[in-house]
Amino acid sequence: MSRSRLDPDLTLAEIDDAVRSQLESSASLYSIDESVLTELGPDVIVTQDLCAVCAVDVSSVDDALAALRCDASVVSVDPQTLDEVLASIRTLGAVAGREDAAAELARSLRARVAAVRHATEGRTRPRVLVLEWTDPPFGPGHWVPDLVEAAGATALCARRGAASVRLGWDEVTASPADVVVVAPCGFHLDAATAVAIMTLADPRLPRGAAVWAIDADAVLVRPGPRIVDGIEALATIFHPGVVPLREELVRYVGTTSANTNPSRSTT
Repeated sequence: MSRSRLDPDLTLAEIDDAVRSQLESSASLYSIDESVLTELGPDVIVTQDLCAVCAVDVSSVDDALAALRCDASVVSVDPQTLDEVLASIRTLGAVAGREDAAAELARSLRARVAAVRHATEGRTRPRVLVLEWTDPPFGPGHWVPDLVEAAGATALCARRGAASVRLGWDEVTASPADVVVVAPCGFHLDAATAVAIMTLADPRLPRGAAVWAIDADAVLVRPGPRIVDGIEALATIFHPGVVPLREELVRYVGTTSANTNPSRSTT
């Protein structure tokens, strides 16, 4: 029902420029197909007001409904942390009249998170730099640092419960990362792998870090049940052999050149 207004053939840097330009002019990055909305005739519409870059925001939905004189209920779900994402499942269950099913789903997801925490407990926690964008580089925000922590690692250059943070390349280079996870927002595994391969060649990455790609669009950047798959996928990177490999979600692309970064610990 919605689609991006951006040209799909733009480079990463061009996408970043276009997004900034659109936001500065208060223009929406997405359009809503009002004919499809009319045809569907929904009783409830779930939207978000967390990030105007990631998806259609609530104001755009409200405007479309007003223009169409549609009386659907609009529910904005805006979790900022892992716990809030899991809690939002029960919120939506109540809206849909499926409280019991939602409660069971939330319980099962929390059990899977607990299982990963238990499996990685007491093990060395690698230092991890997640790049949600690479040109320019962005460190992880919102619930992503929680996912890294739950998977048995320490998130670097991260901002839990807040917007992703734009990084300077000097910060990236100085980061004592053991692992770099390339997780471009909106990209599935093959596209993320292509970005990771390009990023691996950049001499500004931390020296001696293993570089992986992940299906960010499926299991990292969208606040739904599959972020638990994301935790399991990250754990397969950080603690190989401890959690079954999720090779459909992650891909190793290489290790940066020998460690010459004086900020990295030798322990």
